Amino acid sequence: MRRADRLMNLIRLLRDGQLHRAADLAHATNVSLRTVYRDMETLAASGVPIEGERGTGYRVTAAITLPPLNLTMSELEALHLGLAAMGQAQDEDLANAAASLASKLDGVLPEGNAPRSLAVYPFADAARGFEHLPKIRSAIRARQKLALTIAGRDKTVRPLQLDYWGRLWTCIVWCDTSRKFDDLRIDQITALRVLPSLFVEEEGKRLSDYRVLRAREDEAFVASDRQP
Repeated sequence: MRRADRLMNLIRLLRDGQLHRAADLAHATNVSLRTVYRDMETLAASGVPIEGERGTGYRVTAAITLPPLNLTMSELEALHLGLAAMGQAQDEDLANAAASLASKLDGVLPEGNAPRSLAVYPFADAARGFEHLPKIRSAIRARQKLALTIAGRDKTVRPLQLDYWGRLWTCIVWCDTSRKFDDLRIDQITALRVLPSLFVEEEGKRLSDYRVLRAREDEAFVASDRQP
């Protein structure tokens, strides 16, 4: 498994907000404890709001406090989105200003779970998918299907929810092509088109069904890990 894929799997495991032991994460991703420790450091440096340490466990936090402001997750998303977009701008002055502002923000954010606004590794091309975000948001609200190409494969999906992990955006979808739920990385989408057809909520294909499925998978993982 590529390291970027393993890091994405770790994000999926941590997204429930619960405390996860490093040993459990190592077992789930089939790597050593030392590798998990390095991966947690990499994710934190890349903007994923992780708190925890070796010997206690790790969790993804829900919000960031920026003294003297309390930022909601949506406000933090907007801030990072704007900085990252300007960091990729052709205008050198704007790009430099975005980098300078990001550096100042990094200096005042709390240690440990402070997202690095322009962190580049391991998701160096995360800004590549920004152009798709408005269409995806609109499609979620209108319940419109999307035709997209990701990782070289064409899919027709029902977008259900956008999630933000520092600089990494993902979208939970029901995939009509594979007939199952998926959690797509927006930066891996190379083409996207909003389809005229709408979708209605169907049992087994709703966001609530996805959450139930994930909860069952988490319970099964915990049960298997406890077996001798």
